[in-house]
Amino acid sequence: MTSERSHILPAIQGILDRSVNDAGLCAVLVIRLQGMREAQLRFGFDFGNEVMLAARERMVDAVRHVDKIFVAGDDTFVAVLPAIRNRTHALLAATRIVGAFDSPLLRGERPWHGRAVIGVTLYGEHGTTAELLYRRAELAHDEALRIGEPFAVYQQDATPIEILYGELREDIEANRLHVAFQPLCDLRTGEVVRVESLARWSTRSGVEVAPADFVPFAERSDLIVQLTRWSLHASLRHTAALHRGGCPLDVAINLSPRVFAEQGFAEQMLGALEIWGVPPESAIIEITETALLTDLDMSVRVLRRLRDQGVRVAIDDFGTGYASFAYLRHFPATELKIDRSFVDAMIGDSRTELLVRAMVDVAHRLGLEAVAEGVENEETLRRLVEMDCDLVQGYHIGRPMVAEDFVAERIAAASLV
Repeated sequence: MTSERSHILPAIQGILDRSVNDAGLCAVLVIRLQGMREAQLRFGFDFGNEVMLAARERMVDAVRHVDKIFVAGDDTFVAVLPAIRNRTHALLAATRIVGAFDSPLLRGERPWHGRAVIGVTLYGEHGTTAELLYRRAELAHDEALRIGEPFAVYQQDATPIEILYGELREDIEANRLHVAFQPLCDLRTGEVVRVESLARWSTRSGVEVAPADFVPFAERSDLIVQLTRWSLHASLRHTAALHRGGCPLDVAINLSPRVFAEQGFAEQMLGALEIWGVPPESAIIEITETALLTDLDMSVRVLRRLRDQGVRVAIDDFGTGYASFAYLRHFPATELKIDRSFVDAMIGDSRTELLVRAMVDVAHRLGLEAVAEGVENEETLRRLVEMDCDLVQGYHIGRPMVAEDFVAERIAAASLV
């Protein structure tokens, strides 16, 4: 997208300069079509180009004849609105553009249902150069995604600057994220038998962005499928190295339920396991309890297909969501992962300790393994052993480590035995 941006910035600057000379206010809008990139990959770039042209036509029809719409990327447009009276007029234009996609775009016999998310900046208030207004409109777009609104105006204090949609997307595509492995210990043997794969992101400016920030952001945008696909392959690549090195461990990978809507996802995952040479029995999918409510039928169909091939399924953060025992009865889980908020509070809170004990008992009565996360000290570990918990995870067991370093350490230790 850099080439398109550098091409249109001089044109935008020219419009801004003329608008100022005419004593009028000017707005810059970044408009991104959610799901456009996935449609291009699924149906082809020719289809995508046709949809982008049709989308631009709709936007042109939705705004004034003096407004300019530029194509700025595979799924991105920039609108420049000269000679507007005030901020309200910019928001009205954003509303009209969003409304232009209420009905699907029909290319041939294939309708495309998309929605626009828009970031808005105003000349003077938010900057005076095309480049700065463009960047801040991108940030406003990302804020709109974060709060779940169709558009947002840039605000210095409210708009987070640590995550740029374009930067995260480009870093996923360029494989600039990395994986950390955190070990899990089997309390029956005292051995590390598994790792959980955790995505980590450091921006090109050196800022470490917490997973608690960029993963939910990806969930709210159309990046979660790309992020999940990257995480799957990166995790299996390092797991395969452990298997080749003679010290195989199971790997738990967090999945968003949104990927289950992807056509053929189960086959894609099984294909990835085959490509990297990791047995399906060594892979555990982690999905949150609340996520089960998103589309239970779809989730069950996909996960049953994976379970039939040996992949295991963990219900993550158990106890914090809204799933009932009826869901557990139908869901093809192999283990319950008790949320750290319960495990961490056990010491000094007898009621919470009883709850954790009950969760372990529920797991065992359903024929599932009980896994406790958030084990931070020896006393918590001792009580979980007494409860007959199966596996534990937490800083007391081991901190997350860059996967390459974890693999190298395990292989080096195995060679000394």
